[in-house]
Amino acid sequence: MKSINVTVVDPVGLHARPATIAVNAASKFKSEVNVAYGGREVNMKSIMGVMSLGIPTKSEITITCNGEDEEEAVAAIEEVLRAQKIIA
Repeated sequence: MKSINVTVVDPVGLHARPATIAVNAASKFKSEVNVAYGGREVNMKSIMGVMSLGIPTKSEITITCNGEDEEEAVAAIEEVLRAQKIIA
């Protein structure tokens, strides 16, 4: 299992457009991908799950990947989210 702790810097938090980018990035991998915030953890491949967390800007989240391509998954998801200025 691989995980990273990052801070959401998108001005609207992890809602709608940034959540869609996150879900699309996670959905490309076979590994189980979860995001945790505020004591809750959801499947990062589920737009409704990610949006249900209501993650505001300047929040710390944990992204966890577990499976055969977990190394590639966590690196690629982090890269996409940083490139889109969703996380720092």
